[in-house]
Amino acid sequence: QVQLVESGGGLVQAGGSLRLSCAASGSILSINDMGWYHQAPGKQRELVALITSDERTNYADSVKGRFTISRDNAKNTVYLQMNSLKHEDTDVYYCVADVVRNSKLRRNYWGQGTQVTVSS
Repeated sequence: QVQLVESGGGLVQAGGSLRLSCAASGSILSINDMGWYHQAPGKQRELVALITSDERTNYADSVKGRFTISRDNAKNTVYLQMNSLKHEDTDVYYCVADVVRNSKLRRNYWGQGTQVTVSS
């Protein structure tokens, strides 16, 4: 079994910063891409940032220059540093990891979600 546990969400004023963390644990051989998505009520989950196993990154246009994704492969952990937060960044944020468990088992696992609320 594999679990992704997120932390770091909360309430912050506009212009402030938060750092989200997501640690994967369990029966893991390796992890390929890791990323963060956000989802507003009644809307589809959308990509915020993605990082490959060799640390290439990709960001949604709305967060470029403000958010930074990073990972610690030794800890199976992905981070999202969120700076210059805006009210419209308010959402539930989910981490995702493309986990290889063995030669036959590979799939995406999701975290439980963490609420980020930015007051204007």
